[in-house]
Amino acid sequence: MNILITGTTQGIGKAIAERFLADGHSVIGIDRQDAGIVHSRYTHIVCDVRDREKLPDIENVDILINNAGTQNEDDIETNLKALIWVTEKYGIRENIKSILNIGSASGHTGAEFPEYAASKGGVLAYTKNVAMRVAKFGATCNSLDPGGVLTPLNKCVMDDPELWAQIMNETPLKKWATPEEIAEWAYFLTVTNTFCTGQNILVDGGESINYHFIWKE
Repeated sequence: MNILITGTTQGIGKAIAERFLADGHSVIGIDRQDAGIVHSRYTHIVCDVRDREKLPDIENVDILINNAGTQNEDDIETNLKALIWVTEKYGIRENIKSILNIGSASGHTGAEFPEYAASKGGVLAYTKNVAMRVAKFGATCNSLDPGGVLTPLNKCVMDDPELWAQIMNETPLKKWATPEEIAEWAYFLTVTNTFCTGQNILVDGGESINYHFIWKE
């Protein structure tokens, strides 16, 4: 199948692209940076997804994965508006099989930078809107909403022992996901899954269910 993925030069997007390539699919990556993948079935397009008028014409997209995003940097324009533009251009079409939006646990909890949380909350709602509209094609649309992931974007806290200890204290499983783990979820939701749709799948190591129950001993 032909897989279109935004934000493929590093982190989650790169891991997802490599997962699909490993299973024999053809992947087209859109990113504002130069290619981070070299493969015979990988095509890289340098484009900022915020540039709506410059999005290239791409035919025969079977699976669309909206991964491109920023954190505390023009978040609503990139994480929400551009995701909508990409989906409307490539995803709302008769032969689409599946659409996956990479959201965030912050869209569920509201915890993080204000515009980031708002942008990811919008992704959750838009996912349900798209799921209703592509159902007539027999296609699914879900969001995959990770908590902490071991990516370059998060190195500032990963490399700080004090902050990392605080984060682990809030994470019941005492670990963050690898990009490869998230890629497996992405593959399942878009290839294996044919029935779950309009859902916001939270994968956060239990952070959102953490609680501090205080009571008299």
